[in-house]
Amino acid sequence: MFDAEAFILAGGRSSRMGRDKALLRLGEKTFVERISDALRSLVGERIKVVGARSAEASGGLPIVEDIYKERGALGGLHAAFAHAQREWVFVIACDLPFTTGELLARLAALRENFEAVVPVQRDGRLQPLCAVYRRVPCLREAEKLIEVGELRPRVLLGQVRTRRVTPEEWSDLEGAEAFFVNVNTPEEFARAAEGGLNSAPPQRVV
Repeated sequence: MFDAEAFILAGGRSSRMGRDKALLRLGEKTFVERISDALRSLVGERIKVVGARSAEASGGLPIVEDIYKERGALGGLHAAFAHAQREWVFVIACDLPFTTGELLARLAALRENFEAVVPVQRDGRLQPLCAVYRRVPCLREAEKLIEVGELRPRVLLGQVRTRRVTPEEWSDLEGAEAFFVNVNTPEEFARAAEGGLNSAPPQRVV
């Protein structure tokens, strides 16, 4: 177990889905419940949900709010850093329901001498919403970016010492083909629910 905290980002508008993504279910569990199960082996009960609209949407986990409202994913990251009390923070978006504890442990094992550890998807894009961050430097840089109106999380990664974890470094893990399946629309949800994971598009650039 890591001396860290974890935050699940659930504050998006879900405009393309048409309903709260945090409440979507795969099998018996909501997206948030699936991700929190993956996190418990790493951080125990030190898990909170950023921006959940209700206790139901948070899966009963503690809810924290954005400090900078309407700032998108970077605002959610900032909230996680601001509310955290430990040095390291796991952050996962609730629309990445196939994240596993094994993937997150692999990322955390590479954190020495870095301030962020972020996987690189097979399409070459970084995935900043399934990552491990050192709280203090990332909080400082996130605040600077928000103040000047720069809201892309990938820009934050350019401001801190970032370890980019290539596909060759995580593709051996069980479930790797689905790690970054992003569920944003009813069609993507239907494919995920039916097991058509490889046909779902990867996470958008953020």
